[in-house]
Amino acid sequence: MGRLSSIFNGFSRSLFLKRTKNLENSFGNCDGREAVEAMAKDATKKELILTTSGTVNVERSQNFASVFSKRGQKGMNQDCCIVWEEFGCQEDMIFCGIFDGHGPWGHFVAKRVRESMLSSLLCNWQKTLVEASLDPDFDLESDKKLHKFHIWKHSYLKTCAAIDQELEHQNKIDSFYSGTTALTIVRQGEHIFIANVGDSRAVLATTSETGNLVPVQLTVDFKPNLPQEAERIIQCKGRVSCLQDEPGVPRLWLPDEESPGLAMSRAFGDYCVKDFGLVSIPEVTQRYITSKDQFVVLATDGVWDVISNEEAVEIVSLAPDRAKSARRLVECAVHAWKKKRKGIAMDDISAIVLFFFTAAVSSPK
Repeated sequence: MGRLSSIFNGFSRSLFLKRTKNLENSFGNCDGREAVEAMAKDATKKELILTTSGTVNVERSQNFASVFSKRGQKGMNQDCCIVWEEFGCQEDMIFCGIFDGHGPWGHFVAKRVRESMLSSLLCNWQKTLVEASLDPDFDLESDKKLHKFHIWKHSYLKTCAAIDQELEHQNKIDSFYSGTTALTIVRQGEHIFIANVGDSRAVLATTSETGNLVPVQLTVDFKPNLPQEAERIIQCKGRVSCLQDEPGVPRLWLPDEESPGLAMSRAFGDYCVKDFGLVSIPEVTQRYITSKDQFVVLATDGVWDVISNEEAVEIVSLAPDRAKSARRLVECAVHAWKKKRKGIAMDDISAIVLFFFTAAVSSPK
């Protein structure tokens, strides 16, 4: 168990190991979800988990997260967020997720996926670690970066597949014409692992050689008109076209119906078009954090429809108080909607800003 304990990096302290006598059997059956849920309850009591607008700032951590969400003009706010510092009782890990629901049941779907993502991802990550440790050819020290990435990618792929399958059989939530996107990141020490399903976006603010903050887009906006997305949709007999009054908004449609008209090509739920090109497969990537990287912005398309990457970085960096940085970004997006999209109902707008270090952020050019 020596190698296993080193891989878990302190997991012996967690509720999971306290409550599980047989690791391999528990992880193999993924019965660890009950223990993960117990961890989440304990973390909530310690104010390590945030699911509403606010901040997460743990004294011993270099992370600082600011969260803000504002309802649009289409009814109930279908966006939801979560930040979990010391994710899974790991002092060097933080989880951030932003979910954008759509359709009649979108708010229920978004919250359900948010809840399922935490327990399922952590359970699959633990299980994958155990399986890797039992492989005689596995050597974590040989290439830590590569092994960490493969472990997280494998965990995310299993998690997203399981969530979409479970959601389809949820009796209390009708997700046939409703769904949600999901953009999540895990910071583990010097690495961040990003998983994206949909058209929310993650943008990193990093310092250039001239000392200015510049944006680096970490994710792809999965829209139906992207070449690889459109090809898949067409091969599955789905259609991609724009409404006459929205010439710049490509949407995904059923073969012979003017429905559902999704503005994204990847999402959980929306089973009416799952056979016609829509998928819930995440794009999983990683980035090694250096001293030049200052913060990352996760936001729903309500922000990016009216705010550029450069503008977002500037808005956050000029916020007088880090605690209000996400709110300032959202409020600027609200103002931009009123100015740039007159006559169009404003979308729900949500953002998470995760600062990596306690040092002051450089100002943009």
